[in-house]
Amino acid sequence: MQQNKPIHAWSNSDKPREKLMLHGRKSLSSIELLAILIGHGHQDNSAVDIAMAIMKKAQNHLPNIYRWEVDDFCKIKGLGRAKAIGIIAALELANRKSQLDEQPKTRITCSDDAYNAMRHVLEDLNHEEFWIVTLNQKNNVIAQHKISEGGITATVVDQRKLFKKAIDDKSTGMILFHNHPSGNQMASEQDIQLTKTLQAGGKLLDISVLDHIIVAQNAYYSFADEGLL
Repeated sequence: MQQNKPIHAWSNSDKPREKLMLHGRKSLSSIELLAILIGHGHQDNSAVDIAMAIMKKAQNHLPNIYRWEVDDFCKIKGLGRAKAIGIIAALELANRKSQLDEQPKTRITCSDDAYNAMRHVLEDLNHEEFWIVTLNQKNNVIAQHKISEGGITATVVDQRKLFKKAIDDKSTGMILFHNHPSGNQMASEQDIQLTKTLQAGGKLLDISVLDHIIVAQNAYYSFADEGLL
C-alpha cells in the first residue's frame, strides 16, 4: 500500500474498494476491510491510517475489537460515533454468521432423510410443485429451491433455472422432489424420463442427481431405492 500518499492518489490496485472489486474480498487485509467500513479519513489521516490505529490499539488481534463499545472506537483520532456504530454492526453480523456456521447441518444419508427434509413443504399441497435440495460433498443440505409450480396433475420444469440454482450453490449433488396431490406416489413415465434427462445434464456439470423423491400423503417414492438412478 502507499500510505505516504492520500488514498485518492494511490493506484486502483492499491485502493481498498477498487482492490476488492478487482481481486475479491479475500485479497484484502483486515486493515483494508476496516478502511472500507470507515469510508473517509479525517484531515491528515486517511481511512487506512485510522484502520491501522484501530488494529494497533487492538494489538493487531482482530477478535479484541469485538469487545469494544462505541466509546472505545471514538478514542481513535478521526473516528466518530456514526463510523464506530457502523463497524460494530458489521462485526456483529460477522459474529452471527459464524454462529450459524457452527450449527449442525442437515445431512441426507437415505431416502427417509430426504423425504423428512421436504415432506412438510409438499405433502399437503393441492397442486404440483417441483423442488431441488442442493448438497455439498458430505451430503449436507446447502439450500432448498422451488423450481416450478403447476396444476393438479403436472408442473413444467425449467432445466436452466434448476441447474443455475445448483451451480450458484456450488453444490456437488442434489435431490429432486415433486408431489402428487392425488395421493398416488408411483412414478409416471413422464417422471422417469424427466429424471433421466436431469441426471444426464447433471453429469455434464459434475453435479450428481442422487435421488428423486415423489411425495404423496404420508408416503413417498424414491427413484434411488427402486434402482432407477
